[in-house]
Amino acid sequence: MYILPEPDLEFRYGQRVCDPRDGLALFGPFDADTPAHPHSIVYGVIGTRIGIDAFRAWSKRFVRPVLTDARNYDVMNWPHFPGFEAAFDCQWPEEPAWACELDRDSILLSARDLDAHKRAAQLVDLYLGGIKAASNRDEAFQLLVCVVPDKIWENCRPLSEIHDGTGFKVSAEEQARRAEGPDLFGSYDPDEYRRSVDFRRQLKARAMEHGVPLQIIKESTLNLEGGEDTGLTKDSPKSAVAWFLSNAIYYKSGGKPWRLCTAREGVCYVGFAFRRTESAVRTGARTACCAAQLFLDTGDGIVFKGELGPWYSKETRECHLNGQAARELLAGVLATYQELGGKPLSEVFLHSRSEISEEEYEGYRSACPSSVSLIGIRVRHDDDGIKVFRPGRNPVLRGAFVRMSETTCYLWSMGFKPRLETYDGWDVPFPLRIDVQHGKADLKQVAQDILGLTKLNYNTCRLGGAQPVTVGFSNAVGEILVTNPTVKVCRPQFKFYI
Repeated sequence: MYILPEPDLEFRYGQRVCDPRDGLALFGPFDADTPAHPHSIVYGVIGTRIGIDAFRAWSKRFVRPVLTDARNYDVMNWPHFPGFEAAFDCQWPEEPAWACELDRDSILLSARDLDAHKRAAQLVDLYLGGIKAASNRDEAFQLLVCVVPDKIWENCRPLSEIHDGTGFKVSAEEQARRAEGPDLFGSYDPDEYRRSVDFRRQLKARAMEHGVPLQIIKESTLNLEGGEDTGLTKDSPKSAVAWFLSNAIYYKSGGKPWRLCTAREGVCYVGFAFRRTESAVRTGARTACCAAQLFLDTGDGIVFKGELGPWYSKETRECHLNGQAARELLAGVLATYQELGGKPLSEVFLHSRSEISEEEYEGYRSACPSSVSLIGIRVRHDDDGIKVFRPGRNPVLRGAFVRMSETTCYLWSMGFKPRLETYDGWDVPFPLRIDVQHGKADLKQVAQDILGLTKLNYNTCRLGGAQPVTVGFSNAVGEILVTNPTVKVCRPQFKFYI
């Protein structure tokens, strides 16, 4: 076993530290002295009167320090939040540039509709009305904050269950069955039944045509007590909620909080993910779509959508592109890399949760210049694989690396973090299994790169996550793109998907 060093992040003045909260509190964001740095954020708020008032109260608290209660929390693990302007050298106005009030009764009534597709579509339409209104105003909004009642979060997810009025719960499966046979005498919009039943996914997808990133927040989160949409629990300190939301807001408003120091020039990472539409899952159709994410050495993420096709196999229960589709997808990715001023390529790493077939790899290879090394890597959590235990109470260190062969290794992306002097997880950490399936690469370097990519989640503010962004966000991107096939505009910037 070998312990890989914790990758450093770069902040203002070229300063390097491993924890983003240290870097932001001590030095400020990476882009603070660049022309692209946002000096003040123009934002709007959409929600009910309760939600808008809660966000105004939160904004007043947000601009000042939010201290961690040292009596109940470890300040090393949960550091104080210094205030938005102190952390990002950027002004956060306590009042929004514009607020759109929605009728709470209409929202709660729509949230009780027994048809899962209609329920999600009606609620999205209500918020989309505010987003459309914002796009027609003179203000150049950098961000729109959608504050949603908790009832939407409870009732508008794929596995949500609601009562049908007789005391019985209607499962997601039964809702889908009912959706296949809508009332012939009622209003019927076929597009409703082609969209996701998940409120967040559908709203993100349909709002893209208006060109403003969204920050969706539950009303209960604004008491700074945690919540699922922040990646925290209700037992998390208020300072942690402030860190998470502030970093996401700054990034979505055009800022660059940090840069990964271990990124190498001329190297890009492309994550692939397949998703089947909800109707294809119900009917057993082979139709699926592949979404690709390009991550540059700067940390910027670009999203691509491939063509729908018969990529799913019932026998293997996996999706694979044919050679032509693979070539066209990667050709588009590499063309965008050049358009963005990328350095001359030397290596391209393909990351996928599923196996990369020979036909797929040959298709990717045909789109790649002969002078560029193309490496196909499978990265997945090995929940049934090996476990490592240390004497005492603490688990294996984050960064532990075990080589199993010339092409296979295990990497613990979660574990004891010396900087925090603790393990910030709940269970015995499982490793990532890394298999170099195509091409040749130094396995230790591959693992070090993947460990670095666990630190590019700008939607949070952690020392490191469980998965690299190339695969960690693949489902999120795929769910938004593929489960909403009627979407007219697909934005390439990553900030529209998180």
